[in-house]
This record gives sequence, structure tokens and C-alpha cells, in this order.
Amino acid sequence: MADSANKTTATDGDVGAFLDGIGDDQRRRDAKALVEVMREVTGQPAVLWGSSIVGFGSHHYRYASGREGDMPPVGFAPRVAQTVLYLFGGMDQYAPQLARLGPHKTGKGCLYIKRVDQADPDALREIVARSYQLGSG
Repeated sequence: MADSANKTTATDGDVGAFLDGIGDDQRRRDAKALVEVMREVTGQPAVLWGSSIVGFGSHHYRYASGREGDMPPVGFAPRVAQTVLYLFGGMDQYAPQLARLGPHKTGKGCLYIKRVDQADPDALREIVARSYQLGSG
């Protein structure tokens, strides 16, 4: 397993074209808003990872099995029903911010938001900053 290639890697894809190609108006607005927030908070440019994840920064990991790769410390993907934020560390790292965020769901390392414009902007910025800090340190 250690020699299998990672499916999601940084690409030189055009993030602007990707965002403009999002068919749903609300998802497109949410994605563009997240790019601005994440770029401002992390100080990193937006990079397309795989075909549908917009990430900021890069974290190199290596498992005991020998598998290694890179992933963004924070990123997101616009999906049909919601926007998925990919965060570093477990969701318990974000409990105070999640309590203030507004409507959302969580999974292992993922935060699901239906409408970014309904999320508390300060809580969202703090979540992005915490994820970037955890993944860059």
C-alpha cells in the first residue's frame, strides 16, 4: 500500500475557471467567499487539489506504513447539496467555534455547510486559522 499513488494532489489547474464553472449560483458565491477568507487568513494562494478541492498551503505527512503525501492544511470543495470544508485534526479541535458557527454538520475532518453566507464570519475565520495552524506546525 505504501507505493500506491495518492488520488488527490496539488495541480496547476485554474482555480478561477473552476469557481466560474460551478453551476449553482449559491455554491459559486460560497466558493468565491471561501477563497477570499482562506487566502486572507492563511496568506497562501488558492490551489486546485485533484479536480474539485481548493486548498491553501501544503502539509507533508508520513504514516508508519510508509505511505506519505501532501495535503492542504485547510481547503474546501463545493458539492451539490453543500460545501465541504476539509480541516486538519479532529472536529473536537473546533468545538468553541462550531458552537457559534450556525447551521452545519460535521464528519471526520470535514465540516459541511449548506450556506456559507449564513455562517458566523468570525467563527468561520477562527476555524480556518486553527486548521491552518494545526496543519502548518
